[in-house]
Amino acid sequence: MDNWSLVSMCVLLGLTTRWAVSFNSYSGASKPPMFGDYEAQRHWQEVAYNLPVHEWYLNTTDNNLSYWGLDYPPLTAYHSLLCAYVAKLINPAWVELHTSRGYESSSHKLFMRTTVLIADILLYIPAVFLYCFYLSNGSSKKKVATALCILLYPGLILIDYGHFQYNNVSLGLALWGVVGLGSGWDLLGSLAFTLALNYKQMELYHSLPFFCYLLGKCIKQGLVGRGLFLLLKISLSVLATFALCWLPFLSEPQQVLQVLHRLFPVARGLFEDKVANTWCSLNVLIKIKTLLSRDAQLLLSVTGFKSILLPALPVCLLMNELPLMATWFLLVSTFSMLPLLLKDGLLLPYAVTSLAFLFLCVYLLSALHRSSQELHLGSCYNLTRGSLFLPFVQFGISMAAMAVLSTASAALEPPARLPDLFPVLVSIFSCMHFLASLLYFNFVQLTEPPSRRGQKKTN
Repeated sequence: MDNWSLVSMCVLLGLTTRWAVSFNSYSGASKPPMFGDYEAQRHWQEVAYNLPVHEWYLNTTDNNLSYWGLDYPPLTAYHSLLCAYVAKLINPAWVELHTSRGYESSSHKLFMRTTVLIADILLYIPAVFLYCFYLSNGSSKKKVATALCILLYPGLILIDYGHFQYNNVSLGLALWGVVGLGSGWDLLGSLAFTLALNYKQMELYHSLPFFCYLLGKCIKQGLVGRGLFLLLKISLSVLATFALCWLPFLSEPQQVLQVLHRLFPVARGLFEDKVANTWCSLNVLIKIKTLLSRDAQLLLSVTGFKSILLPALPVCLLMNELPLMATWFLLVSTFSMLPLLLKDGLLLPYAVTSLAFLFLCVYLLSALHRSSQELHLGSCYNLTRGSLFLPFVQFGISMAAMAVLSTASAALEPPARLPDLFPVLVSIFSCMHFLASLLYFNFVQLTEPPSRRGQKKTN
């Protein structure tokens, strides 16, 4: 079977999985008065189509910000406007001002799911294949296998097609940025990441690596010669991209401030849907809600969004080199969303996609058959007398614990005096794994031999 056939099969399997998940429930289905994220996306289309641009982020009689007010950057609003134009052609009732609130139908559900799928096809899937084929090592079959595992990461599929969001747009643009920088196309990479930042403000988490990489490259080329010229080009391209995205709001400073106020909402706090694992875990020991004022909590809330998909993206890119640890982290990241997924009625898709992802990663990437050198644990294995048995046992125990907690969360009623028992246990379990992963990945980066590090930079 040639490479194109493998790629075609990979894409087909990825799209089929996404489409299968899309036929399940979604966030807030038939749950008035707010419904859920699905209604939020539909409502943004309604607002973008019917109101002038300067009212998109303002509280008016036609735009009640307490009902899913737009709280993402302008590029999200433009995307909603584009979708709204198509929706208007198909069925004007889908985006009718006021009367379309809470609209639900099988045809509209099909339309909304299709918009997510198109975003995957145009942005995320091509970026994944470009990264795997041009920036990763190994045979063609190995690259296809890596791409397939990344595309079948259940966390992104469940949130975008089940819960219903467009994370594939922002993550796809960020990945295009990685591909651009990795291929030496610094302006393209800068442009792509700037667009990602103007689609979802949570991409600020990824901004520091991009900034440091580009600044370091300029400094190495000399800030009085080629490096200065490169820095000016990158700076101008970033500023021009921001200016174009924000152009409709630049006529009045007050409009810019209002948009910024909406981009960093204060209502969500630290504990939304028990998916802020660090804060939910810490709150068991230290009662943050009691000890800290609302304003103090807000200063910490930058880590309180549903943000686990952000570190999941770079971990996906390590799938080829660190398959066991990458698979482990990605499965735990999906598990950490369990309270949210149960709330949306996505237990079956969660179980099926997680098991399929585990099987494919183990089978295609031989995640459980790597040597200690490939696990990058080096001297740490001297403490275990060179045994490879320990990490596999830990991995198995972790998988079993997630299965038990998932089953208990879905099938058992918590004690009356501990109504949040299972969500808190999920948060604590996930937080412990995330902290261990943080230590592990930093250990790998800091202890990697200089020769290997230089080889990666050349590649």
